[in-house]
Amino acid sequence: MPATAETPVLRDFGGGAFGIYVHVPFCATRCGYCDFNTYTAGELGTSASPQSWLDGLRGELATAAAEFGKLPSETPLVDSVFVGGGTPSLLGGDGLADVLDAVRAEFTLAPGAEVTTESNPESTAPAFFERIRAAGFTRVSLGMQSAAQHVLAVLDRTHTPGRAVAAAREARAAGFEHVNLDLIYGTPGERDEDLDASLDAVLSAGVDHVSAYSLIVEDGTALARRVRRGELPAPDDDVLAARYERIDARLAAAGLTWYEVSNWAADDSAACKHNLGYWDGGDWLGAGPGAHSHVGGVRWWNVKHPARYADRVAAGGLPAAGWESLTDAERHTEAVMLGIRLRTGLPLDVLDDSERAAAARIVADGLLTRAGDRLVLTERGRLLADGVVRDLLG
Repeated sequence: MPATAETPVLRDFGGGAFGIYVHVPFCATRCGYCDFNTYTAGELGTSASPQSWLDGLRGELATAAAEFGKLPSETPLVDSVFVGGGTPSLLGGDGLADVLDAVRAEFTLAPGAEVTTESNPESTAPAFFERIRAAGFTRVSLGMQSAAQHVLAVLDRTHTPGRAVAAAREARAAGFEHVNLDLIYGTPGERDEDLDASLDAVLSAGVDHVSAYSLIVEDGTALARRVRRGELPAPDDDVLAARYERIDARLAAAGLTWYEVSNWAADDSAACKHNLGYWDGGDWLGAGPGAHSHVGGVRWWNVKHPARYADRVAAGGLPAAGWESLTDAERHTEAVMLGIRLRTGLPLDVLDDSERAAAARIVADGLLTRAGDRLVLTERGRLLADGVVRDLLG
């Protein structure tokens, strides 16, 4: 149920995991496929800077902590912190340490809390990893995308193919037990041998987590304009399905098991706790320009431009651009849509009678399987997960 007021009316916490997401909106260059809320220095000019952003972040965290303090129950301990972007590693090791200090100044981290940062391999070095590990980060996610130079060129990625693997090894040498490499598959011009080379590189890095996402051509991106002009073909669904199966087979053979449709981990401890909080319907505060938050069924999203974000924080109150209070039906839809993507599956008792009847038909079609009192996607079901959700919800 959308609301027009800019200040969200908060409900109490939902009682599950509580995480904090920090959005860093800065990038050195803009990748052709990306539609995230990011800005290069040239696009921002003098209207915003990392320092004005950090000042705004501190102010937003303080305001949010005060607002949460008004709720009936105490603010829960923070299970996870995730610094994403954009390119957080552009802040450098000291800058990321300042970000974590800003979070700790207003919120209490639970013992063993997971603290993650995304990083571009080109803006990292051994000293960077050593600094953020000493600051309290426990996990690093590196954007690799591909090991093929011509694939990276189509994506407008600036890092060299071997740098991601080198960065992963540097992170492990600095003491990071949990290191993730991100892949994108299905880029126009990518061949099976290119994907195989990427998987070879990933497995040689010794990481305990891999994310692999099919390329999506987002409206408004440079890649979408090239596809529209006929310069590049759109990704082919059959090719994407075959590539996914290839990825899953290689990773499984290497001991990495899927725990979410697009994510594989060496064991339960290697799974991304922060993202599991999203998929399991937990609460989180999203801080920074354009970040989204969810607390007790209330969702809000911040103004996007870093300069306007800093101005709104300075004026007092949360820098929300809008908010909505989810209905029971909307919360149910999200629980099904997110829960079905997990290897642990969707509890049958989440579904009503008509949805259970639909589930029985989907099981008969071979897209779902029963695992006790849960429904789990089969391998073919993972390829058609969105369709499974639509059929379940009718």
